[in-house]
Amino acid sequence: MSFDTQTAEPVTLRPGKIIALHLNYPSRIAQRGRVPAQPSYFLKPTTSASASGSPIERPAGTELLAFEGEVALVIGRLTRRVTPEQGWDAISAITAANDFGAYDLRYADKGSNLRSKGGDGFTPLGPALIPAERVRPDSIRIRTWVNGELVQDDTTADLVFPFGQLVADLSQLMTLEPGDVILTGTPAGSSVVVPGDVVEVEVDAPTAPGAPTTGRLVTPVVEGTTPLGSFGARPKIDDIQRAEAWGSAEAAGLTGPASILTDELKAKINSVGTATLSSQLRKRGLNNVSIDGLASTHPDRRLVGLARTLRFIPNREDLFETHGGGYNAQKRAFDSLGRDDVLVIDARGERGTGTVGDILALRAQVAGAAGIVTDGGIRDIVAVTALDIPTYHAGPHPAVLGRRHVPWDVDLTIACGGAAIQPGDVIVGDADGVLVIPPAIIREVVDAAIEQEREETFIAEMVATGESVDGLYPLNPAWRARYEEWLNR
Repeated sequence: MSFDTQTAEPVTLRPGKIIALHLNYPSRIAQRGRVPAQPSYFLKPTTSASASGSPIERPAGTELLAFEGEVALVIGRLTRRVTPEQGWDAISAITAANDFGAYDLRYADKGSNLRSKGGDGFTPLGPALIPAERVRPDSIRIRTWVNGELVQDDTTADLVFPFGQLVADLSQLMTLEPGDVILTGTPAGSSVVVPGDVVEVEVDAPTAPGAPTTGRLVTPVVEGTTPLGSFGARPKIDDIQRAEAWGSAEAAGLTGPASILTDELKAKINSVGTATLSSQLRKRGLNNVSIDGLASTHPDRRLVGLARTLRFIPNREDLFETHGGGYNAQKRAFDSLGRDDVLVIDARGERGTGTVGDILALRAQVAGAAGIVTDGGIRDIVAVTALDIPTYHAGPHPAVLGRRHVPWDVDLTIACGGAAIQPGDVIVGDADGVLVIPPAIIREVVDAAIEQEREETFIAEMVATGESVDGLYPLNPAWRARYEEWLNR
């Protein structure tokens, strides 16, 4: 390994370890909607390291190669069991890094990122090192350009996990050796690049004496020509991965058609109770459209949205081994939620374990979802109740998912609380319960419910004056004539 700490000459780094952090910058955390309680990491192979100017090959058959400009810490001495206050002293230099990843292979990694981020050239480093003693760890700037356009621009002033803490945390369990590299997270702005693009990353300290800089770390993107063999995981993507790789559903072109739940329709739905809606559904032959046996974390708050679905199957140890860990169906479902979505969970009425906890409920809230409905238990009941998002559930339970369930699949017809739910069904909830309304008849049902409540307001007024309900409830022709006069007034 060679170090050049004074000029922007190319620097060759072949670390013994490359350790990468998942989330650190508040701007990126806001995008992801997940607030980490503690730092979490993954390893990248040393063969993924490359120098400025070296091209990165987008693997043949993949679509979602994403860049992540980062500050890389270079360990300068043997480090074991230091405190966060001592952690920065173990760093000899910083440099620019680009943590590339192929989201098409993310599903195969179970959270390790080995295939998706471990390819040759997937960790460009350089081109120059800035000595750690020349900068303050909270005054470093990171910028990224794609084809000359600035797409990432942030500083280390407000990191969730300061650099010294990262070194201390890692050194609790492993010896950090000279030359090891720690990638410290990326800010908002990470997105997809294609062959022909050029990505540049620069780390500098503009307020430090001499304004030291790494210079620009340049990585041209080229197309791979050797397809991945059938003896390993092949590229596979869905809309969730597209949104994650591009940075948002909008950037990925996944906004789709406008929701049927216009502001006007939602206002109409919210003007009538579920009891009235249930009556109108019954008149149309729909008797089995209530999700029964649930309580709400916010019974005083209305729930109106469109169903997204998640299905759990009974726990079986070998199936939980293959489907319960990593980026499983449960996590994919919560990550894919958006405005007006209500995640409805088929837990088979099993109350003996949690099906959602505070982190996933927070993820749904940050994503703008309208609510969560599960016929199973929920964990962290106090924390979930403290969130704004209404959550309907069968009761609290402290146990984790794997006790009774395996997260299996998403966005298909399910059962929940005795009702059948399809993706796109209209979900309406209040203190009386939760209803499932076929979207094709929602306007008809709501308009009829509004008229029914007008009639019932008139009937209530008449009863309050001492009138008998005979002939009044429901309205006979004579009373209907009086009702029409009341309406005109």
